[in-house]
Amino acid sequence: MRIITRPDFDGVVCASLLYEAEHIEHPVKWVEPNEVQKGLIDVLEGDIIANLPFDERCTLWFDHHHTNRIDKPFKGAFKIAPSAAGVIYEYYKDRFRRDYSELVKETDKIDSANLSLDEVDHPEKYSYVLLSMTVLGRDEYDEPYWNRLVKLLRKYDIGAVLNDPEVKKRCQAVVEKNKIFKDILQKNTKVIQHVSVTDFRSFDKTPTGNRFLVYSLFPESIVSVKIRYPGDDKEKVSVSVGHSIFNRNCQVNVGQMLAKFEGGGHRGAGSCTFHASKAEEYIGKIIDILLKNEPIDAPDV
Repeated sequence: MRIITRPDFDGVVCASLLYEAEHIEHPVKWVEPNEVQKGLIDVLEGDIIANLPFDERCTLWFDHHHTNRIDKPFKGAFKIAPSAAGVIYEYYKDRFRRDYSELVKETDKIDSANLSLDEVDHPEKYSYVLLSMTVLGRDEYDEPYWNRLVKLLRKYDIGAVLNDPEVKKRCQAVVEKNKIFKDILQKNTKVIQHVSVTDFRSFDKTPTGNRFLVYSLFPESIVSVKIRYPGDDKEKVSVSVGHSIFNRNCQVNVGQMLAKFEGGGHRGAGSCTFHASKAEEYIGKIIDILLKNEPIDAPDV
């Protein structure tokens, strides 16, 4: 039995809860949603998939993404909810020996981007927000850190977790990196009417930092688009789209829209990954839909 989840803060908390609720000895298998959607992951009988699209080979499945909803019977739980961790916590609520309610409540807030302007601009003042920013995903060399966090969150409260030497180092790095990331965002983002478009394809290594900063830096925008290369070979392009968490006037269901472009997600946020040859066409259509800002299903491409 393995846990298969994604390397974001919600995924880390999902893994922590599943280790506590089930008898699991194998290490977590960290994957991206696009890999599951395209059948690139070898799923085995007994595997538990969390915070990812469904795969019929798994034994248990837990998720909360709008576009991942399925009609067929399955074991586990699905609910449109702030976090997948919250779905798991509710499902196993009688099995936990420790009180994870605060951890789940904070994960709900972070994964649903229900943050204040001060939390976005000064995450160092908010323990869980800062910790979540140390989980960047996409870099396989960070797997030991994700696994370390899973173990820490199972045993300790947030104060003790933040005092762990590796976590403390990562948190300090996040604070410094966010200062640099703010300048990078300002130089590589253009606002088209009410859509902010950040293009990182000119960088050899995609800049990382506070994913919510774009909303405080460009308050006139109601939705953000981020474009990057997910791999060094630059054969694929990834596009992330998110409703502004401060200027909440975007009517487009992001998950439904991106499902038409080989991706998916929630109503307010999602991503897609496709071959670079499709970039000009897909990105143009995505921006056009967002500019129209109509509360209707995304058209076929």
